[in-house]
Amino acid sequence: MSGRILIVDDDPNIREVIGYAVEKSGYTTIFAENGLTALEAARTGSPDLIVLDIGLPEFDGLEVCREVRKNSDVPILFLTARDDEIDRIIGLEIGGDDYVTKPFSPRELVARIKAILKRVAPPIRQVVQTFVHGDLEIDAHRHLCRVAAQEVALTASEFSLLKALMANPDNVMSRHQLTEAMYGNNIHVSDRTIDSHIRNIRNKLTTAGCPNSIVTVHGVGLRMGTCLTG
Repeated sequence: MSGRILIVDDDPNIREVIGYAVEKSGYTTIFAENGLTALEAARTGSPDLIVLDIGLPEFDGLEVCREVRKNSDVPILFLTARDDEIDRIIGLEIGGDDYVTKPFSPRELVARIKAILKRVAPPIRQVVQTFVHGDLEIDAHRHLCRVAAQEVALTASEFSLLKALMANPDNVMSRHQLTEAMYGNNIHVSDRTIDSHIRNIRNKLTTAGCPNSIVTVHGVGLRMGTCLTG
């Protein structure tokens, strides 16, 4: 494994634990102890992924995420307290890719990091990775999404989920199938996480002029809509 991971937490013990686990897996680490230093490190350190504590003092992790998303789509993995469900959902809605609750297993954290970086890595073989449905097009090689030639910015998780639906646009996929397509079958992710990503994708595609992008088949799952503008 290779890659540069920015670890942001105001607790030095947590930074040390995460740093040890991440470096043991072959990654390079950068550290920040608060929101302001995190933004500077994100700008100058060119991280491949950010592990970001939501509960930072003063300038919290949600604000850091909002600022980072103004000019970067670097994957963000949130750390959050177990009882802060609202923060977790908000974090996903403003552009986070995943979250791990405290107290956490370092092995689970590294597994989540690997899963996210695997999704954003360019494919080794140049297989067909361009899908078109109505006025919607995605190009996995370039991590590019367009609606009627207008580019739509998606996070790594949003792109991976949309790609899974676009690969079989007429088929209904369950949330379990979508979770496996995004994370593999060794990581548990709640339905609320998938629903948050779906809501984000719908909002972004609607803003781009495609309000009928993803259809919910109640009690079964999700499939692509007509994806037509105008």
